Amino acid sequence: MTTATSANTTPAPLVKLILVASIAAGVQFGWALQLSLLTPYVQTLGVPHTWSSFIWLCGPLSGLLVQPTVGYFSDRCTSRFGRRRPYIVSGAVLVAVAVFLIGFAADMGRKLGDSAEKKTKPRAVALFVVGFWILDVANNTLQGPCRAFLADLSANNHSKISAANAFFSFFMAIGNILGYAAGSYPKLYKIIPSTKTEACDVYCANLKMCFIFSILFLIILTTIACTIVKETPITKEDIEQDGEGSIPFFGQLCSAVKVLPKPMWILFLVTALNWIGWFPFLLYDTDWVGREIYGGNPNGSAVETKLYDQGVSTGSLGLMLYAVVLGIMSLAIEPMAKILGHVKRVWGFGNMVLAICLALTYAVSKMAEKARGTTLQPPSSHVKASAIGLFAVFGIPQAVTFSIPFALASIYSSSSGAGQGLSLGLLNISICIPQMFVSLIVGPLDSAFGGGNIPGFIMGAIVSALSAICAFTILPSSARKNAFGDFNWPG
Repeated sequence: MTTATSANTTPAPLVKLILVASIAAGVQFGWALQLSLLTPYVQTLGVPHTWSSFIWLCGPLSGLLVQPTVGYFSDRCTSRFGRRRPYIVSGAVLVAVAVFLIGFAADMGRKLGDSAEKKTKPRAVALFVVGFWILDVANNTLQGPCRAFLADLSANNHSKISAANAFFSFFMAIGNILGYAAGSYPKLYKIIPSTKTEACDVYCANLKMCFIFSILFLIILTTIACTIVKETPITKEDIEQDGEGSIPFFGQLCSAVKVLPKPMWILFLVTALNWIGWFPFLLYDTDWVGREIYGGNPNGSAVETKLYDQGVSTGSLGLMLYAVVLGIMSLAIEPMAKILGHVKRVWGFGNMVLAICLALTYAVSKMAEKARGTTLQPPSSHVKASAIGLFAVFGIPQAVTFSIPFALASIYSSSSGAGQGLSLGLLNISICIPQMFVSLIVGPLDSAFGGGNIPGFIMGAIVSALSAICAFTILPSSARKNAFGDFNWPG
C-alpha cells in the first residue's frame, strides 16, 4: 500500500476542492468542441466519413498509455511544487499547442502546398492529426492528476471523495455548456473577422474562435487553482519508506493489478461495457443530426452542405441542453442513491436510460426521413424538437458515468496497492480499450449498412443494456452505509 500518496492527513476545505474541480470546466470546454465539431471539421478537410472514426483512435491510445504513466509518476513526483500541479500545468500548456495546430491546420496546410481545387487536403489533415493526438495526450495529462489531486485533498475521507467527484462532474457539465454554446453560434468568427481566410471558411473560422476561448478559459482556471491550492510535497524518503523506491513502473503496475479487490474488477467490466455504449454517440452526435435529421452531406451539393452545417449547429444546441441536464443530475447522484437504496441501482438505471436513448435515435431518424420525403429541406419543428429533447435526456446517464466509477475507484485505491494516480489510470484503461474497439469497427459497420450513424448507435444500445444488466446483477449486492450516496461496497 502506498502511504506516500496520501500526504494530506486532514481533508481540505470544500472551497479548495471546488477550485481544483473547476479545472474540469476548462478541460471539458475543449472536449465539448472536440466532440461536437471536429468530426464534421475533419470531413471538410477531405477525410471520408468511414475513415474519420480511425482518427479518434488517438484518444483511447493516448489514454491507455498516458494516464497510467502520468498517474504513476505523479504519485512519486518529488517536485517542490507538489506531485499533481506540475502535471496539471504541463497539460494546460500542451492543450494550447494542440489547439493552435488544429484550429490553423487548414491555413498552414494551404501555405505548405494544399490545393484549393482538390477535395482532400493532405497537409492540413496531417497537421490536424498531430494536433489531435497532442490534444488527447494533454487532456489525459490534465484529467488524471486533477482527480488524483482531489482524492489527495480528501485525505481518504470517503464522503469528501464522493463530493469532490460530484463537483468534478458538475464542472464538466459547465464546460460542456460553454463549449456547446460556442459551437452552436454560427457568427462567433466576427469577433476576429481575420480568422476567416481563403483556406478557412466560416465553419473553420468559428472553430478557431471557439478554441481561442477554450485556451484562455483553461489557463485562467488552472492558474487560479494551482496558485491558491497548495500541495504538500513528498520526498524520496517517503517513497522508500513504502518499500517501492526501486520498483519500476511496470513492476508496480503488475503489483497493483494483483491486489485489486473483486469489486474493482466488476467496476472495470461495467465501465468498459458502458463506454462501448457511449462512444458511437459521442463520436457522431452532431454528424447524426446533420446527416439523418437534416438530410445533409458535408461533401455534397451546396444545398446539402448548408443543411449539414445547420444540423451540426442544431446538434451543438442539443448538446448544450444535454450539458445542462448533466450538471443538474451531477448534484442529484447522492439523493438518487438514497432513494433507490443502492449505488448499483443508480448505475444500472443510468445505463438503461442510455440504451433507450440510443435506440430512440433510430425512431427519430425515421421520423425525419418520412417528413423530409424526397426534398432537401430542414426538418419540421416537431422533428427538430424530438432530436434536441433526446440530446437533453442523454445528460442523465452521462452524469452517472462521470461520477460513480471515479468515486469508487478512488475509494478502492486505499486497498489496491497503488496510489490515487495509478488507480485512476487503471480505471482509464477500461475506458480506453472500449473506445479503441468502437473506433475500429464503427466506421466500417456504418458503411456496411448504408453509410449512416444508426448501426453504430444500435450497437451501443445493445451493449448499454448489457451493462445495465451487469450493474443490477453482478455488482456486489451487500452494502454498508458510508460514502457515495451514503453507500459503499465492502473492500
